Amino acid sequence: MKKSDMDARSVAVIGMACRLPGASGTDELWSLLRDGVDATSETPPERYDVDALHDPHPGPGKLASRRAGYVEVAEFDAEFFGLSPTEAVELDPQQRLLLMTAWEALEDAGQRPDVLAGSRAGVYVGNTRADYLELALRQGPEGASAAQLQNFRSLLSARLSHFFDLRGPSVVVDTACSSSLTAVHSAVQSLRAGESPLAVVAGVNLKLRPDEGQVMTAAGGMASDGRSKFGDASADGHAPSDAVAVVVLKRLTDALADGDRIRAVIQGSAVGNDGRTSESVLNPSLTGQLEVLRWAYEDAGLDPADVDYVEAHGSGSPALDPLELTALGEVLGEGRPADRPLLVGSVKSNIGHAEAAGGLAGMIKTVLCLEHGQVPASLHVATPNPEVAWDKLPLEIPGKLRALPDLGRPAVMGISGQGSSALNAHVVIRQAEVVKESFKERLKAVLSSTTYVLPLSARTPAALDALVRSYAEYLGGEGAGAAYSVRDICFSAALRRQHHKHRTAVVGASHEELVAALTGAPGAGGDSEVAERYRAGENVDWEQEFKEFRRGGAHFVPLPHYPWQTKRYWPGENASGEGVGEADLSSWVLREHARTGFDDGSTLTEIGIDSLARLRIVVELTKRSGQEVDPEEFGRLRTVGELRAWTRELEDATR
Repeated sequence: MKKSDMDARSVAVIGMACRLPGASGTDELWSLLRDGVDATSETPPERYDVDALHDPHPGPGKLASRRAGYVEVAEFDAEFFGLSPTEAVELDPQQRLLLMTAWEALEDAGQRPDVLAGSRAGVYVGNTRADYLELALRQGPEGASAAQLQNFRSLLSARLSHFFDLRGPSVVVDTACSSSLTAVHSAVQSLRAGESPLAVVAGVNLKLRPDEGQVMTAAGGMASDGRSKFGDASADGHAPSDAVAVVVLKRLTDALADGDRIRAVIQGSAVGNDGRTSESVLNPSLTGQLEVLRWAYEDAGLDPADVDYVEAHGSGSPALDPLELTALGEVLGEGRPADRPLLVGSVKSNIGHAEAAGGLAGMIKTVLCLEHGQVPASLHVATPNPEVAWDKLPLEIPGKLRALPDLGRPAVMGISGQGSSALNAHVVIRQAEVVKESFKERLKAVLSSTTYVLPLSARTPAALDALVRSYAEYLGGEGAGAAYSVRDICFSAALRRQHHKHRTAVVGASHEELVAALTGAPGAGGDSEVAERYRAGENVDWEQEFKEFRRGGAHFVPLPHYPWQTKRYWPGENASGEGVGEADLSSWVLREHARTGFDDGSTLTEIGIDSLARLRIVVELTKRSGQEVDPEEFGRLRTVGELRAWTRELEDATR
């Protein structure tokens, strides 16, 4: 396939973000992988009583393992997303974390949500769980409230599409543990067809209940030590994990034209079902895996022997591991030089098996491998699985950090996912070609004495203060921003970040000048008319302001993420994690159900008290006041002032 034809079909990975065990972002994930960290841990008591369920010799209803991979699920910035405390508590934490992680992925991609709004961008979410909804429904009639309509799994993608106003496909994909890679494949097809200009692809999996673990234990498929031991003789099964992972995809030609930062390139992908090539629907099939691998590399236009590394499904299953390694060896080993075995590993050995999100966690790891030119160790391999013909198959599971060899071409890697649905998926990615500035251009940018405006903004004053601190650290001598020119940093902050209500702007010609201005150092000076207008809240035409710099080669570089102002939202707790209780009914209603920024003249609809919230409030006020509250009477209230007067009358009636 000609390079031009290949590029026309290729899809760029332009942004990534994640929340994984031991890693709240991609930089932390790389550190974890590079250092060979096992991030699994004991099950925290707020999930479920593992002491009561664990048994080293488990019987019915018991758990084989005390461990899994966990992330913090209760912390959320409700105010940023326009949700009241009650709405935040009622909303499935899968949706909450997905909102924050998707925002971070778009920031990483340099895609402004306000510019994307109204576009035909697509959203694809791999997911199999609805634990929060099921826990609520188990409470009986009390838990079956109208609020649970928000927590059906179809709302995972719809929530992102609604918040960001994305009007293309919005799909939840469930093929069990291959869900998120199947979502990637679906997004690639949509982008290639021209259906969507951009795709947000996610995988989310939060393990709030022990049920699946009990089922896996009963089936003999749960790892006793809570660790995925891919490729090892002692591999004994599934070790579950939380995960939220998001990537932003765009056609390669569009990404190049738009000046996006290309982190990796998806060159091909394939999905396929085992059909009747296995004895039962739950039994894995070698034939099915062989077919999907061949289809994926045919789609990519690549010789499988040129693949440098495969991020395997790698769950640590004693039945599945040998089949997967055999399939990889047969397809990617054919014609491979004897001195260049295929490296194969699994992120599951670090964080556990993130189930529906596992494939996307593996894909983010693989992109990081391509960027760093290294493959980290796959953990927990002491004795290679004897069911694999290691002496005949050109395979190697790396036991230490390995540098990729320089073969005079972009490195190529694959990511595999397999579901108990018998749906196999494989994605082929390659290194992005690095767009290098000429030495002359780089020197000119570094030595420039031109002053630039650095605009910063946030939704709240506290978040703005935190953002200023993070930029001061970023621009300092030890910060990541030291690697980029002031021109590119200011250009990126102005044109590739959404601008919020609370603002500041500083002016400087060097990193040191910007840091001094941000930290209020004595003698730090300099200002501009543009900075003043921005701080005053005016709309600034940044395209025009940076027109000359764009012509001079300015380009997008990574910047600090938005500093979330999170609070804990969990049933039975208020945002401070304390028991809820307040005598003033109107204050209680407004605190728990209203969004911020209102006065007595604000309408209830404006502050987020819609018809669904009114139903909840009527039920809660009936309980708290001991009085029968008339829904029609409450429904006639229109403003905050009317609400305050009405609740005072209700309180008087209860005295």
